[in-house]
Amino acid sequence: MMRCGHPCGARTATLRDLGARLPPIPPADRAGAAHGRAVDPLFLALPLRTLADAALARARELGASHADFRLERIRSAAWRLRDARPAGTSDSVQLGFAVRVLLDGAWGFAAGVDLTTDAAARVAEQAVAVARLSGGISRAAGSTERVELADEPVHRDVTWVSAYEINPFEVPDADKTALLAERSSRLLAADGVSHVQASLLTVQENKFYADTAGTVTTQQRIRLHSELEATSVDGRTGAFDSMRTLAPPVGRGFEYLTGSGAGPGDGTGDGRWDWDAELAELPVLLAEKMKAPSVRPGRYDLVIDPSNLWLTIHESIGHATELDRALGYEAAYAGTSFATFDRLGTLEYGSGLMHVTGDRTAEHGLSTIGFDDEGVATQSWDLIRDGILVGYQLDRGMARLKGFERSNGCAFADSPAHVPVQRMANVSLQPAADGPDTAGLFAQVEDGLYIVGDRSWSIDMQRYNFQFTGQRAYAIKNGELAGQVKDFAYQATTTDFWGSMAAVGGPQTYVLGGAFTCGKAQPGQIAAVSHGCPSALFRNVNVLNTQQEAGH
Repeated sequence: MMRCGHPCGARTATLRDLGARLPPIPPADRAGAAHGRAVDPLFLALPLRTLADAALARARELGASHADFRLERIRSAAWRLRDARPAGTSDSVQLGFAVRVLLDGAWGFAAGVDLTTDAAARVAEQAVAVARLSGGISRAAGSTERVELADEPVHRDVTWVSAYEINPFEVPDADKTALLAERSSRLLAADGVSHVQASLLTVQENKFYADTAGTVTTQQRIRLHSELEATSVDGRTGAFDSMRTLAPPVGRGFEYLTGSGAGPGDGTGDGRWDWDAELAELPVLLAEKMKAPSVRPGRYDLVIDPSNLWLTIHESIGHATELDRALGYEAAYAGTSFATFDRLGTLEYGSGLMHVTGDRTAEHGLSTIGFDDEGVATQSWDLIRDGILVGYQLDRGMARLKGFERSNGCAFADSPAHVPVQRMANVSLQPAADGPDTAGLFAQVEDGLYIVGDRSWSIDMQRYNFQFTGQRAYAIKNGELAGQVKDFAYQATTTDFWGSMAAVGGPQTYVLGGAFTCGKAQPGQIAAVSHGCPSALFRNVNVLNTQQEAGH
């Protein structure tokens, strides 16, 4: 795999030269690009099919029963400011290809960066050699297990482009820095704000896939994440605290940063975030938090905002319903799972109000793609319905192993140098069609807490015992908010927590949260993933005072 900094050097310069003399994008590709968005012509100028044909033909000659070829160009850029002044930038490109083969029931994998047909054939030979070695070792150890793949329809010459309006890489860097600086300055000018950190991360991922069954796909997706964090320091006591914006990372373009949307969770507007409103409110909330009393530990009814609940979903449901973890095939980073396969269809995961889906198709989701890294068309499906575990996240190997008709499109590699592994979909708690707004949930609470924003968390290696904190919490007294409290964490087991869910907010409270950097596998890979949810009410949950716990 090739990496290069900014400026990107000779290989990137060559790609730009090609871009100046590219032919028009073929009509088939234009038709596949949603809403008029087209795949980057610099990527289409690469010898995609020629390299794939060379690699797949060589894999067939050497006896592979299945082979796939994947060529990727991933551009990632970041800007960081401290107190409205630049603190660092980066701009990198990964460019390379991978060949994966299935030979006598064993996987083989190899990758390369030399974009020639001879190199593609050699990489295919290396992948076959790895499969022979791997299969021989497995058989020598007495294993009779063979890798087989669930069937998938052939998808010929399909193009998919994610939903965005303005590619952030077409926006001048100076404009990005100026936007972050202006927003930082606005926070710094507020009373009580001592320091501000600002960041913007952007990614353009291009991927070409072909396999021996005949599937050929070309894809492009854009994602970004911007965040501002204000810190307040009490010069008299030395006490300090901080608070971040709640705007989630998204599969959108630069328009997400510049529009004046209707704001989070109100079910209206164009989906952009109301940055002006949040930046105006943040210093006031931080000042209140600095003076807030420490929470009294005990058991509370909790109304949890989507800006916090998405992370609890990620840790206690998202990882737990990855089938490779449930079967014990995977334990790196996040452990295995208490939701073992023998409990499918019977495990009472939570309240009967609980409906959780896996979804690789949600518009603007970070895990949304047209086709996964095994050529599977992505889908939406149930993981938990009426509180019962009814599904898992699958790749083709796991689907065939456990008798599922088809994979649900969860194979993904984070770079051309890595083998695809089973990765998380956009796992989301569905709102109640006629559910209340968040204030309607408050009205059902006499003594409780409203928890907003994610912060720290801890969960065991089977995704069962956990505790979560948040950006801020408010006391709820007799159905009304009664000011902030701090030093809080809620603690439970997964099934007790979700079993305590007593009410689910309506669609007007639903927000798609998420993260850029979910880790898995060895060697480690990262993936971006979204989790949608409404506000929800949980009864009688244990709340800790983190300062008292630290004192112990």
